[in-house]
Amino acid sequence: MDRKRDVIDNLRSTISVYLSFVRFSHSVFALPFALAGALLAAQRVEVTGGTVVWILVAMVAARSAAMGFNRLVDARFDALNPRTAGRELPRGAMSHREAVAFVVAASVLFVFAAWRLGPLCFALSPLALAIVFWYSLAKRFTTWTQLFLGLAMAVAPVGGWLAVGGRGGWEPWLLAAAIGTWVGGFDVLYACQDLDFDRASNLRSIPVRYGVARALTISRGMHVLTVVFLVALAFVAPLGSIYLVGVATVAALLAYEQSLVRADDLSQVKRAFDLNGYVGILYLLILVVSIYGE
Repeated sequence: MDRKRDVIDNLRSTISVYLSFVRFSHSVFALPFALAGALLAAQRVEVTGGTVVWILVAMVAARSAAMGFNRLVDARFDALNPRTAGRELPRGAMSHREAVAFVVAASVLFVFAAWRLGPLCFALSPLALAIVFWYSLAKRFTTWTQLFLGLAMAVAPVGGWLAVGGRGGWEPWLLAAAIGTWVGGFDVLYACQDLDFDRASNLRSIPVRYGVARALTISRGMHVLTVVFLVALAFVAPLGSIYLVGVATVAALLAYEQSLVRADDLSQVKRAFDLNGYVGILYLLILVVSIYGE
């Protein structure tokens, strides 16, 4: 009995390490927008339950592969940064070989899910992986690291649109622009925490180049653009008044998030970052009500 309990405890511990390794809970950032892209396309074409399942699999797999790759290539920096030294690879909770195997497995699963979603998604799957992997390397080469994370996440709604057979139209591109500026904006806030470490390590970012005060201005400008793109979508889709009320709520959340972070006080950055999980879920609910509730 004790041996069986030990096996179960070890399994739970291993699963917990892997989920923490890729911050599985943060899937709520991209996943709602992939489904949002599918919902918008569903106004034109029929969507099956099987397609939705494979979209979910593809998004979770792609994000897991991207996060795992990020942890692998940043392991040396993570070990030196007090904020990240407790992550799985630096503290030895997971080996380098295990991490590589995980990234490969997640990538294969993503490509397989893309194949199940159709020839176009399958053909584009290597490009999608290249985009989400590039973000992890960008800080070594360019100031605009946070914009590349936005680009990586912007793939989600376009992928969801294409997966259900959507072709043409401005909807997925406006949604992609919205998620790109939203994610880029909050990643600028997050990067402010590591300003001193990044400068010492010769890593690049918007805060490193422009300083915290100007970086916060850039972040706020990006979130204003997020709201502009979401409003524009209301007229292209078209969506009704409920949707616009919902977008106003999202705008209020983003304004509150920005109010938590000041150039002379970064103590609330994590709290501001965590608010973004609610933004994605709220937006998806708004879209569902707007399309099916009116």
